[in-house]
Amino acid sequence: MPTVEHHAGDKDLQIPGTVHLVDLLGTMKMQHATGGHKDIVLVPAPSADPDDPLNWSPSRKALSTVCMGVYTLMVGIASAAIYSVLEPISEDTGLTLNDLNQGTGYMFLFFGWGCLVWQPLALQYGKRPIYLISIAATLATQVWAPYTKTNGQWIANKIVQGFVGAPIESLCEISVTDIYFTHERGRYIGLYALLLAGSNFFAPIIAGFINDGQGWQWVLYWCAIFCGIGFVFLFFFMEETNYIRHIIDAPPSTSGVITPPETTDLEKATGRGSSAGSTHTPTYKPKTYFDKIKLFQKADLEKSNHLIGMITRPLKFATFPVIFYAGFSYGSNLVWFNVLNATASLILGGTYNFSPSMVGVSYVSPLIGVALAAAYTGWVGDWFVIRKARKNRGFMESEHRLWLFAPSLLLIPFGLILWGVGAAQKVHWFGPVFAMGVIAMTNTFGVQLSIAYCIDSYRALSGEAIITVILIRNTMSFAIGYGITPWVTDMGLQNCFITAAFVGLAQVMTVLIMIKWGKKLRSKSVPRYTKYVEEMAKSGMVH
Repeated sequence: MPTVEHHAGDKDLQIPGTVHLVDLLGTMKMQHATGGHKDIVLVPAPSADPDDPLNWSPSRKALSTVCMGVYTLMVGIASAAIYSVLEPISEDTGLTLNDLNQGTGYMFLFFGWGCLVWQPLALQYGKRPIYLISIAATLATQVWAPYTKTNGQWIANKIVQGFVGAPIESLCEISVTDIYFTHERGRYIGLYALLLAGSNFFAPIIAGFINDGQGWQWVLYWCAIFCGIGFVFLFFFMEETNYIRHIIDAPPSTSGVITPPETTDLEKATGRGSSAGSTHTPTYKPKTYFDKIKLFQKADLEKSNHLIGMITRPLKFATFPVIFYAGFSYGSNLVWFNVLNATASLILGGTYNFSPSMVGVSYVSPLIGVALAAAYTGWVGDWFVIRKARKNRGFMESEHRLWLFAPSLLLIPFGLILWGVGAAQKVHWFGPVFAMGVIAMTNTFGVQLSIAYCIDSYRALSGEAIITVILIRNTMSFAIGYGITPWVTDMGLQNCFITAAFVGLAQVMTVLIMIKWGKKLRSKSVPRYTKYVEEMAKSGMVH
């Protein structure tokens, strides 16, 4: 395999997250995109293997994306369906709203910490089996939930649901990066953000009507049915996207040349490894349909076991300022989503006397907000990043995407004041319902842009670094879920949400720090980044 050389003078390419994305002069000897983007360099560089996910046909990639979307929708709906029926559950079981919200908080906590178990298993043994186990186990929790009668049972159910559903938080993003290049990744992470946030806002819409017609227990039974349908679809159509890639994304050495890791036993066995200058041409046998849907792929089972390293490294990655910021950014945006859900029944059901079904219908507003945000951060975002790269001598900096947070400076405080203060002043119901859409929009900005910033900055580490982001995010969600009811009760709606608006503004303004100093922080991380890339490359885990 030949070494990977960088153009002389491109010293910035030593910094992870700085990518020569646009070949302005047409002189780079690398693969380029087709169609209207022929000057865009394909990052990462695909191999010669037709079964390399980066080389898949558009229809094969589309089916993989649909499968990721089905999983996200089904597990996402199951995680949020109870939001518009908390009061009926409380009346029937005797559990207080605070008990129910605390259970939801535990669920979010384990949605995060469960990633420490599922993500390494997926990277080691395959993503397909983990998706199937996750959706089947989520089905089981939905059947169990209606039979919980005590606070302890409710919390246990939510903890298990959060743990088994954790792949929805960190695995889907990596499935996207498995099959799409840097210049097109934003729109598909935007699609994931749409489905993740959208499922959370769509679920309460249908839940309210199911509750009115069949009772709150059937809200959960229908979630189980959806998960069953999703399991069958994934079993027959989801293909494994794990691929052992040996062209690494590490910074160049002082000589300006990256030397790839030594040929592995797997390469020797498959004929894929060859020394520089060798005339050996590897042969590839395309997979059959039954090869594609095997529960485990031979290549994954033949890898040496590195689970301990994959479990401990994400905790160490929290010391990378960029990764920590991505987690903080994601978490601080999601906090307002939790505040919204925790107070929806109180405000819409209490202040405005909405029935559970009407509380559910109100979630059409955030659904619209999520769709607009996904289009903005995805399609507009990719266009914006390419445009910024063209103006920057062809170089893309991972901070370029952070400029897309600009609308949040206005929208977060506006949405929170309209929601809380508007309800306290009993403005027309359209005000708070409109505010739901605004808050949902900013939440989706946080999902897509924070994840993309982490992956763009440290792509080779992204399979594990994303766990760090989710751990930080979900620990923040747990904290706010635990405290939101007392916060509103003690301060009152008006004072609570005026405070929240100022906190939200301060939180989103931290993006200016990263826009200004993010590259310098990435530059300082080069030695540690190189160390971890080499460590992961030896185990065949470079993403």
